[in-house]
Amino acid sequence: MAINIQKYNPEWKAKFEKLREYLLSHFANNDLTIEHVGSTSVPGMSAKPIIDIDLIIENNNEILKKVINKLENLGYTHLGEMGISGREAFKRNSLKTPTTENGKEWFEHNLYVCKKGSIGLNNHLTLKKHLLNNPEKVIEYSELKQKLVEKFPNDIDSYVDGKTDFIIDILKKEGINSSETELIENENKKPTHNNGYK
Repeated sequence: MAINIQKYNPEWKAKFEKLREYLLSHFANNDLTIEHVGSTSVPGMSAKPIIDIDLIIENNNEILKKVINKLENLGYTHLGEMGISGREAFKRNSLKTPTTENGKEWFEHNLYVCKKGSIGLNNHLTLKKHLLNNPEKVIEYSELKQKLVEKFPNDIDSYVDGKTDFIIDILKKEGINSSETELIENENKKPTHNNGYK
């Protein structure tokens, strides 16, 4: 399948906010917070038009179980970590996931549950913070993505591998320690990778 990279669309933020509001209405306020991550969360960034969403919970397995059950009731399927430490992935069962009373169809999105302090979450939030604070890096990253899509238009593994050095360099500059960046680098080179910055 061809990799589809688009110029930044301000509608991405508005779409996220609507889904965030809907999901929060199904959880107690102290269960979680919801963060827009990935390239669609960074103004000016070229991205695949798929919105990445992190549901952030305390490092508590009872809360995790409760959140998984609630998301399954809303039409998501729990897939587990899928090779990325500290990040539970979920698949939508249909275009109408999450389910609503009126059968609303939602935009394409990836949904993850992350425990506070996990490597997967730190990766997402640190990279987002750096890009928001360094507009020149947004341009550089967007140009890198375009080159990779031209070189690997149908090869998602090579595309993600091609971005890894750029991401790791930023994480190191932001003070992520070498054992974590090594783990992130290894995970992004697996076929199961999905670091949320596509």
